[in-house]
Amino acid sequence: MYRYDEFDHQLVKERVEQFRGQIARRLSGALKEEEFKPLRLMNGLYLQLHAYMLRVAIPYGILSSRQLRMLAQIARVYDKGFGHFTTRQNIQFNWPRLEDVADILTDLASVEMHCIQTSGNCIRNVTSDQYAGASADEIADPRVYCEIIRQWSSLHPEFSFLPRKFKIALTGAPNDRAAVRVHDIGLMVCRNQDAEIGFTVMVGGGLGRTPRIGDTIRDFLPERHLLSYLEAILRVYNQLGRRDNIYKARIKILVAAVGAEKFAALVEEEWETIRDGALSLPQTEIDRINAYFAPPTFEALQDSVADQVLADAQAQNSDFARWVTVNVAPHKIPGYAIVNISLKPEGRPPGDATAEQMEAIADLAKIYSFDEIRVTHEQNLVLPHVKKSDLATIWQRLVDHDLATANLNLISDMICCPGMDYCALATARSIPIAARISERFADIDRQRGIGELRLKISGCINACGHHHVGGIGLLGVDRRGEEYYQITLGGSARDDAAIGKIIGPAFPADMVVDAVETIIEIYLDLRQKDETFLETYRRVGVAPFKEKLYAAH
Repeated sequence: MYRYDEFDHQLVKERVEQFRGQIARRLSGALKEEEFKPLRLMNGLYLQLHAYMLRVAIPYGILSSRQLRMLAQIARVYDKGFGHFTTRQNIQFNWPRLEDVADILTDLASVEMHCIQTSGNCIRNVTSDQYAGASADEIADPRVYCEIIRQWSSLHPEFSFLPRKFKIALTGAPNDRAAVRVHDIGLMVCRNQDAEIGFTVMVGGGLGRTPRIGDTIRDFLPERHLLSYLEAILRVYNQLGRRDNIYKARIKILVAAVGAEKFAALVEEEWETIRDGALSLPQTEIDRINAYFAPPTFEALQDSVADQVLADAQAQNSDFARWVTVNVAPHKIPGYAIVNISLKPEGRPPGDATAEQMEAIADLAKIYSFDEIRVTHEQNLVLPHVKKSDLATIWQRLVDHDLATANLNLISDMICCPGMDYCALATARSIPIAARISERFADIDRQRGIGELRLKISGCINACGHHHVGGIGLLGVDRRGEEYYQITLGGSARDDAAIGKIIGPAFPADMVVDAVETIIEIYLDLRQKDETFLETYRRVGVAPFKEKLYAAH
């Protein structure tokens, strides 16, 4: 795990004290809200529907137990006892008082955390694969490159005031667990024919009002040119991106307007002027950052022995067996496993964790997972390096804290934005809909029978719930003061990335859960052996769903 150097410590300390003074001026009335707004946004502080919201950066989703305990302490002391983990692998506190924010930032700085560049028109937190360093399909550890990008992009003088916010995702594996195709820039580690490491580069992806899958503009970018090529992309966007219309300011609009081929040519032209300059990555620097992510000291274990112990434990407890089957993923080291901790219990807001739950997970990470926790972009947590022989103990501890829901990638493992319960931009209360769906499909055996299905809910067109790329997507809209939900089908954010198709008129809030149930029934009736929902939908198309759904409602 990366540790702050003297520059990081100085930068964060100076920013905290600077913002402390700005807050004091706002509280005294010396700054009006319109003057304070750009200052607070530079420090991750939003003014939402009922209170301020503070967004804390978790670079590429990695936490130590010490850091997670601090987040728990902040939740308990300064908030209402919980935090909300987001699709950008960050955490948000929804109820801090303005007069407490500088103290919160000081507490965060004590464990090498901050809120810089979690808002505003700048390069936001770089997201990555939650299985980094643990998965067998990995070509190279993406955290190394994420950290290099973080250092390059932090307070970058040229890119601190872009036309619009900018999001980068990077995966080190051919199986995309970072949704790289729906980001402003998506990077996939790959190898060329000479087995050299580099990146496939995609640009122009994104959701919101104009959902779009990114275009590949370079099949192979040599590793040493990572930063200079990113710099070239950002320069082209900064020069040509629209600033006259907030809804048309994202890079996806620019790429769509000029075309991917023309945009790639502009990037290449700009890159030629800087490619061999100061931004070239020397191998010594890559090695220096790589040392921060050296693998832990794994024990020499035999999979056959560990698997037998695990099988015996599963035979004794069907609930434990179900959890292992659904929430535990293979690890690249024999005798180890990856534990996914669902933050989607029945009837609760997706992504929320109480202070007590955070502390329990911190304890488990310290004892059983080399002091590491990962935040996923699907609003769950991960213990990346766990001995199979410890799984039963970990499961029981999770059960004790309502963290053992065995629903990973099933219908109740939803992405859901905060909606009108918190957000001033929202037009619908997405959280109650998520709660009702999780209650309707609470039977885990029924969920397993349905199989892999990603359901995603947004409370407004800004699509913070990623509904466009849900197998089933729900978008809350306002119609003369009444909540309705538009349904899309067939979306995906993975290797087969696709934007879902709107199937017809929206449903009122009191009918949308029944509509989801009808969609599931249609799928189960139409699916062939072992087909997932997405596979069935892509085989039969939207027509049978649309016909039966609207006939039933």
